[in-house]
Amino acid sequence: NQDFEVSMKELNNLVKACDMEPVARIDQNLASINAAYYIGSGKVGEIREAAETLRADYVVFNDTLSPSQLKNLQREIDVPVWDRTYLILEIFSRRAQTKEARMQVESARLQYMLPRLMGLRDSLGRQGGASGSLSNKGSGEKQIELDRRKIEGRISELRRELERMEQERNVQRRKRSRGTCPQAALVGYTNAGKSTLLNKLVELSNGKEEKMVMAKDMLFATLDTTVRKISPNGSQDFLLSDTVGFISRLPHSLVKAFRSTLEEIRYADLLLHVVDFSDEHYKEQMEVTEETLKELGAGDI
Repeated sequence: NQDFEVSMKELNNLVKACDMEPVARIDQNLASINAAYYIGSGKVGEIREAAETLRADYVVFNDTLSPSQLKNLQREIDVPVWDRTYLILEIFSRRAQTKEARMQVESARLQYMLPRLMGLRDSLGRQGGASGSLSNKGSGEKQIELDRRKIEGRISELRRELERMEQERNVQRRKRSRGTCPQAALVGYTNAGKSTLLNKLVELSNGKEEKMVMAKDMLFATLDTTVRKISPNGSQDFLLSDTVGFISRLPHSLVKAFRSTLEEIRYADLLLHVVDFSDEHYKEQMEVTEETLKELGAGDI
């Protein structure tokens, strides 16, 4: 199945983006998902043995696991179990540079963690050296309820602060819209070359080096929306926004958390869809970008 292979290749790249090295791949073709383990119970044993033999530090599933599946797998496999959503959240957490990006990622992670406290408690215990409320000694319903209340309180706190930041951004956006410069935004799959293109346009506009943004050959190098004024020789000036890249099955909590940052896309006069045609799966990546734009309410720009 070509779609499956594309997805597995992407998972491989996501694992590497999290500074881990894949040591084995185990597939299973099931008629339906196992409600308890996601995979068959026999395959769980195979994974446990492979992880032990290869001394794997983590087991990563290429899908989002339900809270009960994560809890059951964590009890059967003696290394931390991550799903695709948690892996992407971890990458975002490591890449976040600004205060707002860190808060957005924290909000998304906490929303993911809330229904999975039991399984994540087991996972963090196996990792060792865990910190925060989830590593407190003691177990059972009482401790989980305490963790739940702390997380819910923190989510509310983050929501209020992010709403305040969004209001400030709206003020800045209104000031820009009153100007004469048209606004454009770079959109596309993660690592397609958006930041590289922005830097080149800044350079051609005789922009200073400090106006450049970080551009690296890695997934999710850019998490913050950056706006730069581009002044082409002999043409009208315009404002250009560089935005976070998209990926297939981007966790809903991340889309929700970064929605305010991605609002720049909705208010643009023009969207420039950057595509890496050297990637053999560029058509699928274009489809993912277009679907995500529709979800953000920017499908008609």
